[in-house]
Amino acid sequence: CLKLRPAERRLEVFWGGFAARPHYNAGVPVALIIPALDEEHAVGALLDAIDRNIVRDVIVGDNGSRDATGEVARSHGAQVVRVEERGYGAACAGALTAMADDVDVVLFMDADGSDDPAEIPLVLEPVLSGRADLSIGSRALGVVERGALTPQQRFGNWLATRLVDLLYGFRYTDLGPFRAIRRDLLDRIGMRDRRYGWTVEMQVRALQLGSRVAEVPVRYRKRVGKSKISGTVSGVIKAGWWILYTILKYSRRR
Repeated sequence: CLKLRPAERRLEVFWGGFAARPHYNAGVPVALIIPALDEEHAVGALLDAIDRNIVRDVIVGDNGSRDATGEVARSHGAQVVRVEERGYGAACAGALTAMADDVDVVLFMDADGSDDPAEIPLVLEPVLSGRADLSIGSRALGVVERGALTPQQRFGNWLATRLVDLLYGFRYTDLGPFRAIRRDLLDRIGMRDRRYGWTVEMQVRALQLGSRVAEVPVRYRKRVGKSKISGTVSGVIKAGWWILYTILKYSRRR
């Protein structure tokens, strides 16, 4: 089959992302995975805004929250998996253990209100239409609300995507959490990271497996409450180091 160059592939989906009504098979079983840690003030409104005609299953990976995140999520219609092992990847992996066998497409988004559930159809469209195996919601291509991304987050994202380009030959614009992936590709990847490298592991392993990757522009809003990562200097350093380590680690497996 014809393989488009990365820039061409991204450009095609970039414009497609602005379509008023995405075209795809709405009957495909979609599961949404939401990792959450102490997000009781945000997760309820997020869950209420999800179109359950598009997303059949919603699973929250409650990462050992000390507040009522799990209870709020259940009361708003989500299935909740308690994951005591701390880490973004651990929360995602724990939630995936509850996913039904017939799910064909897996969607990921954060619980803090920064991702807009109204844009779920746009993120899903490249995968559900058969144009891509992995679709990344790119904040760099979209509109970022003032104060939603710190300067250190912007720089870290720029550095990481440039390193991916250098080592893997594909120019991503973002490592954002809002994404959709075919279930069979997710199974082939066999996600291992339990910490901050979850998103970039998925992206570089998809490239290594020859998958079709797309990016769509998404809005990014100021989160509800204080970030556990970008809200502290130590959190930024730990996350940034681990992301770069993950990129370098998988480059040796080529």
